[in-house]
Amino acid sequence: MPDARDNPSLELTTNGVGPWVGTLPSESFYDPELLERGDSRNVIDRYRYWSMAAIVADLDLHRHPFHVAIENWQHDMNIGSIVRSANAFGADTVHVIGRKRWNRRGAMVTDRYQHIQHHETVADFVAFAARDALPIIAIDNVPGSVIIETFSFPERCVLLFGQEGPGLSPAATSSAESIVEISQFGSTRSMNASAAAAVAMHAWVLQHVSFG
Repeated sequence: MPDARDNPSLELTTNGVGPWVGTLPSESFYDPELLERGDSRNVIDRYRYWSMAAIVADLDLHRHPFHVAIENWQHDMNIGSIVRSANAFGADTVHVIGRKRWNRRGAMVTDRYQHIQHHETVADFVAFAARDALPIIAIDNVPGSVIIETFSFPERCVLLFGQEGPGLSPAATSSAESIVEISQFGSTRSMNASAAAAVAMHAWVLQHVSFG
């Protein structure tokens, strides 16, 4: 894979890179248009100049076996940020329950690289999880929940998040095999939904990804 030592055009910057300098590479995963005009996308350096299809195909080889699900009854603005975090942590698929349309601004275009599946109702989502043998782990601070610091996440599971403010619907909560809450030590009753999602995904990573 190219880096700044191989190609002077590959600047390590969030602003992207300019046109490829020197002999053009011949590998099929490169996008000829990006090689010609530069790549300003928000992708890691490994994927500079790659086509979108090639990036998705490569991610599919390394995605983790946990899924993320979000209830979307009130056009929650956090969904885009949760999708972005799901992409960062290598989630298999993001499931949107309820309204099909959601604000994609917070996703920062990561939704193009992340598998996203829609379910009309909680019942539809629960049926999917049952067919795929995915335990539903709800993340909410409600009575009967277990603190995340003591919870052992199944390797294959789906992390279910509710709306900012009201949290999970009763139907969603009752569908969960376990309910997990994030320990808090301040005065606020709850944290931002997208922040909670990132914490939960990272907790799964700490338990199931080897860094040795």
